[in-house]
Formats: sequence, C-alpha cells, structure tokens
Amino acid sequence: MQSGNRSTATEVTILGTGTSQGVPVVGCECHVCKSKDPRDKRLRTAAMIRYKDTCVVIDAGPDFRQQMLRAEVKKLDAVVITHNHKDHTGGLDDVRAFNWIQKKPMDIYARESVLESVQKEFSYAFADNKYPGVPDIQLHRIDGSPFAIKDMLLIPISALHHQMPVYGFRVGGFSYLTDANYIADDQLDKMKGSRVIVINALRKEKHISHFNLDESIDILQYLKPEQGYITHISHQMGLQKDIEKILPSGISLASDNLRFYS
Repeated sequence: MQSGNRSTATEVTILGTGTSQGVPVVGCECHVCKSKDPRDKRLRTAAMIRYKDTCVVIDAGPDFRQQMLRAEVKKLDAVVITHNHKDHTGGLDDVRAFNWIQKKPMDIYARESVLESVQKEFSYAFADNKYPGVPDIQLHRIDGSPFAIKDMLLIPISALHHQMPVYGFRVGGFSYLTDANYIADDQLDKMKGSRVIVINALRKEKHISHFNLDESIDILQYLKPEQGYITHISHQMGLQKDIEKILPSGISLASDNLRFYS
C-alpha cells in the first residue's frame, strides 16, 4: 500500500513478525521451522515508523541490532516500548551505536512500570559511575494521553496481555497492536479509520495471552481498514503460503521487512 505523496505519508517497516522464540525455533524440526520460504523466517516482533524527519522504532527485542542493520537505519530518534517482556526490550543495549553516531542519549518512551524494568535490567546504564561505552538512555513516562516525538504524534492504545497492561499505538492512518488478547471498546475505537492496522495472532488455537487467528480476523473485519496485517506469529500458525489461502480479502500475514505507506 502506498500514498500518493510519500513526503507527508507515514512510512512503516515491519522489522520482525515472530513470537518470543522467533521462527525458526531453536532445535525445532517442524515443517514451518524447516521452510525455505523467506516469509517463514521471523525475527522478534518490532516496527519502525518514519514521518517527515522523525524515525521511531516500536520495541527493541533481542534482534534489534540485526533489524537495524537489515533496514540500513542511520538515524533513530526514539524507541517506544509496548511492554516489558524480554522479546520487546532485550536489545536496548544496542542503542549505544546511535549514541555514538548522533552524539546524544536515546529517548525511550514507555509506561512507568516498563521504565522501572528497563532501569533494573540495564542498571549499568544508570549507574552513578558508568563504565565507558554503556548505552546513554533518556527515559520518558507515557500514559494514555497522546504524545509527540518531534513531528510525530502517537496515540496510545491500551490493551491486556493476559493480566499485563500493554500499549499499542496509532500514528496517522496506521495502528499497531501486538501482544494482546483483550482490548476494550473505547480503545478499539481509537483504531477506527486507520488505513492500515497491524495486530497480533499467535496461532489458530486459543491462547491465554494472545489473540488467535480468528479473533484477530474478527477485529480487523470490525475495524475495516484498507489493509490488515497479522504479526507476532509462532511456528504453530503454519506456513505463510497456506494461511494466506484462508484469509479474507484485505487481510494478510505480515512478513519481516514488509514496508508500506499509510
């Protein structure tokens, strides 16, 4: 999907579409993990949004470094974190490359509980006497209110990942929600009118903390974006080529490095 005027459009790159273990899973011999189709190779879930001169990444999991190299990212203004599970925060140490290039701290935006987790997990980055070369991080607390990162306005979307509060985000005509299995109607309404929506579905079967495929399809059909994509996909979902055959029109499995404008 493309916009007629890319200079003012929101550009989105889906950096990773895999669940916490990625696909292939270490040691697994299933037909999905052994697939030769590059669409079945999934790094941990993350997305990058560019608007005008602003570049923001949503989540920095263990594959963050690889994702930045693959997407050839030279400038990054901020990292916005959906929640504090390791597959969404484990790569934050690698923001130090941008510290060096940009000569300033990396701005990290998240709810208070996530910031506390980041301070604990990366305590060396916040020590009084820092070891040379540790990441330089500036923390910013967000709540349910819209907030701006330079030219980019982000609208938080509250949801639940089992019992854990998580945030999705809307930027212009793009909405993104990963790692959730419940969203209230008033939060769902924040996504209405989006041209493109990306939402998680772990597998076909029900799951305690993620939407399954049918649940995600139901949400997308209710919201009626021009295009819906599914992310945070496990090897239990099946081969991309097989799942695509059963998806309704306008809904697809996202794949790593997918890029579009909204």
